Amino acid sequence: PAPGDNLFLHRALASAGRNDVLVVAAGGESGAQWGYLAALYAQRIGLAGVVVHGTIRDADQLAEMRYPVWATAISPAHPEKKGTGALNVPVVCDGVLVHPGDLIAADGDGVIVIPRERAAAAVEASLRRAAAEQEAAKHVVAGATLWELHDLGEAYSRLGIVEHKTGWDDSK
Repeated sequence: PAPGDNLFLHRALASAGRNDVLVVAAGGESGAQWGYLAALYAQRIGLAGVVVHGTIRDADQLAEMRYPVWATAISPAHPEKKGTGALNVPVVCDGVLVHPGDLIAADGDGVIVIPRERAAAAVEASLRRAAAEQEAAKHVVAGATLWELHDLGEAYSRLGIVEHKTGWDDSK
C-alpha cells in the first residue's frame, strides 16, 4: 500500500483466511496500517497475526487483547483509504523479501521469514535446537557454567587474548 494509506490492507484482510499471516510493506511512518478494529476482526476469522513494515496504532488495546502484531512504528495517525497497492505478491518488508506462502515465525525477539521449500527443514532444526537448550538449562540449574557448556575456552584461546590479572587500581 501507499505510505499513510491502508485501503489495500483492508482488502488483504477481507481476503485472508484462517491461520494466514498478513505481511504489509507500507513503509513510512504516517497513517497507521493496523489497529484495534482490524485486530478484532482478524481474531474473529482466525488470522494468525500481522507483520507491518509501517505504523500501527491502538498499541495499548492490541497489547491488552494479546493479538500478535509486529510493526516497525507506532503512531496515532489515521490513514487514508484511497491509495493503490497489490495483494499476494512478493514484498520487501523491512529489508527482507517475503513471498506469498512463506512461513512467518515471530515472537518477542522479532520476526523471521522461512521460504516455503525450506520450512520443514527449518522446523526440524528449531525443534532440535529447543531440545538442546532445554538440556543445557538443566545443566545450568545443576551448577554448570555457560563457559563449560559451550566449550568457550578453546575458542577464547584461539584468539590469543592476553589476560591481565590486575584491577583498575594497581596500588592495592
